Amino acid sequence: MRLFSKCALAALLSSALCASAMAADTIQFKMGFVDPASSSYALGGQKFADELKKLTNGQIEVQVLGSGTLGGEREMYEGAQMGTMDIITCVNTVMSQFIPEMSILDELFLFDSVEQAHAVADGKFGQLVAQKAEAQGVHIIGWLESGFRDTFSKNPIKTPEDFNGVKIRTMENKMQIAAFNALGAIATPMPAPEQYTALQQGTIDGCENAVGNMQINRYYEVIKNVTNTKHQFTYILVGVSDRAWNKIPDELKPKVYEAMKTAVAWQRNNLSEINAQAIEDLKKEGVNFYDIDREALKAKVVPVMEEMRSNVPQEWVDALNEAKASVAAK
Repeated sequence: MRLFSKCALAALLSSALCASAMAADTIQFKMGFVDPASSSYALGGQKFADELKKLTNGQIEVQVLGSGTLGGEREMYEGAQMGTMDIITCVNTVMSQFIPEMSILDELFLFDSVEQAHAVADGKFGQLVAQKAEAQGVHIIGWLESGFRDTFSKNPIKTPEDFNGVKIRTMENKMQIAAFNALGAIATPMPAPEQYTALQQGTIDGCENAVGNMQINRYYEVIKNVTNTKHQFTYILVGVSDRAWNKIPDELKPKVYEAMKTAVAWQRNNLSEINAQAIEDLKKEGVNFYDIDREALKAKVVPVMEEMRSNVPQEWVDALNEAKASVAAK
């Protein structure tokens, strides 16, 4: 009996030691998003976490945290630089504050199709961004996206002239401000959380965002018009800090890129489905959708945007134009 007890105890201790060793071998990271866990972007992050765990047989585990749990995008990027963050996400309009060459992506009416936008992110331009970020201690592993942004307004905007005098909330971004002013609107920069109340109180007449966000943020309760301006494409880049990257064995690093490639493809499709469903749902809520002459809008905005890109190196401009042209050629 005593011999059995000793054997059983030895087996239990051995099992516990094995479990402890396995836990010690598991590399655990935290991945932050400013958007809720239910957003397409955070769901894309979860897809990445699931794929990476599968591809590494559980050696790397990623905990996805939404709603700004790890801080704002600027805070997260700075944290990655300092090594206090593991995996961060950052919209291109914020990243351009760290990598000024990226400001060209802030231009309005830069792309005519999602294919053009994808070609830029997936090509030489994306590589240039990765090189700059790596020099700052951040390894870019993929580009998720928020997609095209449209214009939401209290009164219908059907022609370029309808923008005249309309107070439109913009991001605190010089490109957006200059572009909407060029259209004759009154650009009114303010933090995103203030938009709903500002629309209610008449402080602003409209705003702009991806159509899915009109539904998520319930703007349709106070404004009923969407104009399909498709004026700007927004990316959400995923970066890994040097500290976290150096914890990953060299043989597993390709798996990180592979998992993110799968997640990016999944998220792009997911966002498309979300926006399509949002349009159907918003129409049921009485929201009207209008097409507009985008070429007429571009004629007013593009010259202003090109003036503002004067500090962007020609190599970056060429990389962007070549990617766009490659899509046109197809």
